[in-house]
Amino acid sequence: MQYYLSETAGFFNYLILFYAIGICLSYVVLSAISAWAMKRYKQKNSFVNYRAILSSPFAPSVSLIAPAYNESMTIVDNVRSLLTLHYNNCEVIIVNDGSKDNTMELLIKAYELEKLDFAVNELIATKPIRGVYKARNPAYHKLVVVDKENGGKADALNVGINIAANKLIACIDVDCVLESDSLLKLVKPFMEEERKVIATGGVIRIANSCVVEAGRLISIRVPEKFIARVQVLEYFRAFLMGRMAWAQMDGLLLISGAFGMFDKETVIRAGGYNHNTVGEDMELLVRMRRLMYEEKTPCKVAFIPDPLCWTEAPQTWDILKRQRNRWTRGTAETLWLHRKMIFNKKYGILGMLSLPLWILFEWLAPLVEFFGTLFFICMAILGYANWPYFFSFFGLVYAFAIMTSVSAILFEERSYQQYKRPKHMLKLLGTALFEPVFYHPVTVWAAIKGNYDLITGKKSWGEMTRTGFAQKAPAGN
Repeated sequence: MQYYLSETAGFFNYLILFYAIGICLSYVVLSAISAWAMKRYKQKNSFVNYRAILSSPFAPSVSLIAPAYNESMTIVDNVRSLLTLHYNNCEVIIVNDGSKDNTMELLIKAYELEKLDFAVNELIATKPIRGVYKARNPAYHKLVVVDKENGGKADALNVGINIAANKLIACIDVDCVLESDSLLKLVKPFMEEERKVIATGGVIRIANSCVVEAGRLISIRVPEKFIARVQVLEYFRAFLMGRMAWAQMDGLLLISGAFGMFDKETVIRAGGYNHNTVGEDMELLVRMRRLMYEEKTPCKVAFIPDPLCWTEAPQTWDILKRQRNRWTRGTAETLWLHRKMIFNKKYGILGMLSLPLWILFEWLAPLVEFFGTLFFICMAILGYANWPYFFSFFGLVYAFAIMTSVSAILFEERSYQQYKRPKHMLKLLGTALFEPVFYHPVTVWAAIKGNYDLITGKKSWGEMTRTGFAQKAPAGN
């Protein structure tokens, strides 16, 4: 018995070791590709005149769609911010998804809205629409407001797609803050690529503790709370070191639901957003790419490394766990719905590399870590723990995690350097030291709970309560 336990412990030691090496190698390779792609992008776009796009009659028309649910605290300022974006050929569609507060009343009053007789071409099935509103005031001629029965974010976005008059749609969370030139930068790949571009995404940044007035970002600051600062590092790693590389390899699977631009015709033919999954943003892009592969249509999903959109990250452990729970369920649902693509050469790099690695190092990683930890605890209780191996392995993983976070900060410094003060960098570096010990175990547990909830059939989003952006900068910040 002792022999078998010892052999089993040794086998799992090597299994975990090789798995960890695989994750580390994937980070190193993606980081190298991202660094090269970032340098190439900055060289290519350093002399771009975005005013030329703004004034060009050939610039694509864009419909900006923003679902809103119980947003009465900020809806007026947020809509005003969207209306002032630097893009001429654009309409702003606000979809009130059956809010229970006075969101709709505030919009009607602030923007002088009146109900129209509007024939909606229901290309995608949705919950019933109560009314479509336009402003009497010509100053708000770009604004369209739709009032509908509650159906969730995916259903609200589908209503916006049905209403949209333009060829490109940009989907955004209404409480996000966009850079004024964000649409100009997102639309550029649609104009210059030879292949058909079906979607573009950009970098999402954390706005916690930043100063926002009237829907505009006034002052950029590192979040005061540890939990939000860690997410700044996470977003650096995900966008600057991850998605940039996957886009370069034409293997990008996800554009953030906070802000992305899509070819409307392809979205409609793919069936729109799926309201039966909590990961509707990832699932839609995978379905669109699957459609293009099956039709043998060359296409591209572009990624813009510029900071385009700022959003509020969870600031409490409960809300963070609900968010990561939902992300896990959404990932697993997408992988299951499109399991036909996995290791199927018909789907190119998506089928042969992107989806398999996503399963191995995104979905499976928390499970391996959690059950590996349980196994080690059991072996330690039985007296079969290899303590020198354990401490060496832990030190190696910890050092690599710190190195990855420091590299992510370096990527930020070498790209668009949003955090300009030395003390901001010192805060982020200090946060990197504590992330693996205090923050990472919480996200692992949330992922385990997410898989459990998926198996038991839980479908809810979970309430994502927000505290709002800072309105006045404290002295000395």
